[in-house]
Amino acid sequence: MLDFLKDPLEAIQEFYLLTGRAMRNIVRKPHYTDDIKIQMDSIGVGSVPIVLLTGFFSGAVMALQMGRALQQYGQTGRTGTVVSIILVRELGPVLTSLMVAGRNASGIASELGSMKVTEQIDAMRALGTDPVQKLVTPRMLATAVMLPCLTVIDDFVGMLGGWLIGKLVYDLDWAQYWSQAWRALDWTDLTQGLLKPFVFSFVVSLIGCFYGLKATGGTQGVGRATTQAMVAASVTILILNLFMGLIFVKYTGN
Repeated sequence: MLDFLKDPLEAIQEFYLLTGRAMRNIVRKPHYTDDIKIQMDSIGVGSVPIVLLTGFFSGAVMALQMGRALQQYGQTGRTGTVVSIILVRELGPVLTSLMVAGRNASGIASELGSMKVTEQIDAMRALGTDPVQKLVTPRMLATAVMLPCLTVIDDFVGMLGGWLIGKLVYDLDWAQYWSQAWRALDWTDLTQGLLKPFVFSFVVSLIGCFYGLKATGGTQGVGRATTQAMVAASVTILILNLFMGLIFVKYTGN
């Protein structure tokens, strides 16, 4: 009667088992430091251009719309406050994570899926190498380090875009804008803005690895795994963002 729940529950169980093995490998040797550095370059440095574009235009659009709303109350000078709070608390972590998920969760799933269907992972096991330790843990660690860094870049560029629009459209004074933006933030905002991408990094990397390692059926299976990884990571990020926001509001009042 409840057979339709069997496959989702099995997938969740397998995902948690993969997560546990990847976490355990953090303290186990070998650590494959070179692989971690390669993934940091691919995931972090490779995502900088798209993060710059996303951050700049999201901050610019936010300043344009919020400045218009605040102008009705004669509070255009508060644009920097609104832009900085929304970027640091919500928009920066979420948009950065979604962009990285679109670029890297799908990329990881495609890469590992190709290795799976061509039996490279089976060959790795035959040679005595743990595929999770060699392939999953380095990607997880690299994403955990680089995603918060990318979020900081996104936040700053977004504020820069907001200032540019504020200057061109509403003739905001640059000193007032940056002063308001800086004073609006407190340690709770910074904690929230950095903790979220750190948590989201495990979603991006582990979901990408999970679907890649489950890929079957040749090239069609790889394409399917790529799509599933991107969709699952994006939806999970949005759900986690809501629950983390509720936790911060409940226990910190911010």
